Amino acid sequence: MEYLDFEEPIKDLHQQIKKCKDIGSESAVDVSDTCELLETKLHLTKEKIYSNLTAWQRVQLSRHPSRPYTLDYIQALTNDSFLEIHGDRNIGDDKAMIGGLGKIDDQSFMFIGTQKGYNTKTRQYRNFGMANPEGYRKALRLMHSAEKFNIPIVSLVDTPGAFPGLEAEERGQGEAIAKNIISMMSLKVPVIVIIIGEGASGGALGIGVGDKVFMLENTWYSVISPESCSSILWRSWDYKETAADVLKLTPNDMLKAKLIDKIIKEPLGGAHYDREKTFNSVKKEILNSFQKLNKMESKMRIDARRNKFLKMGVFFDEKK
Repeated sequence: MEYLDFEEPIKDLHQQIKKCKDIGSESAVDVSDTCELLETKLHLTKEKIYSNLTAWQRVQLSRHPSRPYTLDYIQALTNDSFLEIHGDRNIGDDKAMIGGLGKIDDQSFMFIGTQKGYNTKTRQYRNFGMANPEGYRKALRLMHSAEKFNIPIVSLVDTPGAFPGLEAEERGQGEAIAKNIISMMSLKVPVIVIIIGEGASGGALGIGVGDKVFMLENTWYSVISPESCSSILWRSWDYKETAADVLKLTPNDMLKAKLIDKIIKEPLGGAHYDREKTFNSVKKEILNSFQKLNKMESKMRIDARRNKFLKMGVFFDEKK
């Protein structure tokens, strides 16, 4: 288990509990009461820390290396029935953007999402979760296939942003994302979007238009990352914590601004502390949302989706 800087007290207690158990197993000394006291102290410490997280600490948790990624969710939700579909039928197959068919219980879904890597080799293979234009075109191709066969769509977002390289811009990064956004507004099938980690900029918006948009508790969603915001405004990354606060990027901020529909609770400490519980919570929200959305006529669903996004933001009509 890796620990973040603000989790040091938890790390110390875990070490004490382990040492306590080792003493009990290696000697005849009864340390059960001591271990129980330490467990209680651990729980209270975790509650104190995780109930008072700053915006920057939530950003850190969203990037925790042990946190489940898109493929982890898909494999858990579909019981390994996932059939991945490759390629945009134009340039190639973007490994940062994955998609394919899978079943949750008896209902088929088209899954689309950005995938990060688990170590240096796989992070390079997945381009650190930053999709190229062909990734967004692949996602759109799969969305249109889902629409053709009346299959609902689940989009899982976890990206630091679309790939900013010169070659991506040359192949039409902005156009690909813009086309996805406008096309998703008119999809006739239910679209459920879940932010499972980082939701940065157009990289997230390119697969982020849905009838229902959810965020897991320890995630963030913003037009720019705190580090990039800090480097632009203060010419240094040293103000990333301040930037995280002013960007209002936490799930609570997003819900208050009516930019998302619901926050999905995570286990105490984050999704990586109890993956199974997290997967079950996500599954429940997907199925509940689908049952409600599926009862609506497609035109009504499209109108509601468009109206939801058109109402976002504040506008002033200044009379002359």
